[in-house]
Amino acid sequence: MRGSFKIAQVAGISINVHVTFLLLLIVFGRFFFFVLAVFFFVTLHELAHSLVAKKFGINVKEITLLPIGGIASMAKMPEKPYQEFFISIAGPLTNIAVVVIFYFPLRTLFGSDVFFGALGSFFTGYMPADFKYGFVICQIYWVNLILAIFNLLPAFPMDGGRILRSLLAQRLGFRKATKIAVNFGHIFAILFGYIGLMHGRIILLIIAVFIYMAASSEGVHVDVRAVLRKFRVKDILPTNFLTLAPDANLAKVLELIFHSHQEDFPVIGPSDRMLGFVTRQDVVNGIHQYGVNGLVSSCMRQEIPSVRDQETLYDVQNIMQERSVKALPVTKGGKVVGIVTTEDISRVYSMMAGRS
Repeated sequence: MRGSFKIAQVAGISINVHVTFLLLLIVFGRFFFFVLAVFFFVTLHELAHSLVAKKFGINVKEITLLPIGGIASMAKMPEKPYQEFFISIAGPLTNIAVVVIFYFPLRTLFGSDVFFGALGSFFTGYMPADFKYGFVICQIYWVNLILAIFNLLPAFPMDGGRILRSLLAQRLGFRKATKIAVNFGHIFAILFGYIGLMHGRIILLIIAVFIYMAASSEGVHVDVRAVLRKFRVKDILPTNFLTLAPDANLAKVLELIFHSHQEDFPVIGPSDRMLGFVTRQDVVNGIHQYGVNGLVSSCMRQEIPSVRDQETLYDVQNIMQERSVKALPVTKGGKVVGIVTTEDISRVYSMMAGRS
């Protein structure tokens, strides 16, 4: 995610902190270690989601910590309802496991008054006159229970909303189940917003806005998926396209970009074999580095995936997002037959969304 920096890596998953997270540390600077401890468990929660997702073959590039929580960036949505169920429930179960494991040790160590008093402080605002680390440790412990309960609310974008969808999808289908869970998300957002306004709780207002927007975004994403799965690459493939030779100079490529509607080009060698791929940005970077007389071969991408003309636009979109590219070469029988771009895919959705 833009505006974030890496602090660790676990099981091939980058753990990032968004710059806005630093605002949280500034605002709650007095409780610096408390905030860090809470987000340790938030990270643990997101890691549980991510590791289960990887078990199902879903790539997870990063986990980003934000002031409102953590976000695991998965390459694609789970294909089967049971996969979404297990991925979604893994996070809350991890927090519940922490609660179960440390219940008796912490209660015994600090006593019932401190132990349960820490839980009550979240609702009463009570803090002991003499600052006690045991009280804070118990508060951090109870945060796990609060995280689990909050995330199990049956509304998007919380885990409970995804669990609800996974259960409903088995009978109603994925799209209808999503609409129900999104509606629950909107209801909870309005409820949190009302409580926040009535009691002057700014944090509840922020959470309400986040829930409403995230739920709406999920609904749109599922609509996109439904539409794009109806079309294959061959359905939108241009009848003609331009290719480049590896020894073409960048001035020629720039001329092609100016005088055609194409900005990305397969690089073709002998026997019509694809050697690489060049995007508009590659050309710009190449001209800055090598000048207009530089060769295509000096700036082409050699490690770029190709897609088959039989693949759905939804699958192609996932590949583009995972590889952070805006265009891909299309092959059939081992030969390049065209290119597909994000603009092509967006055009299909904008034309067909109203009919679906």
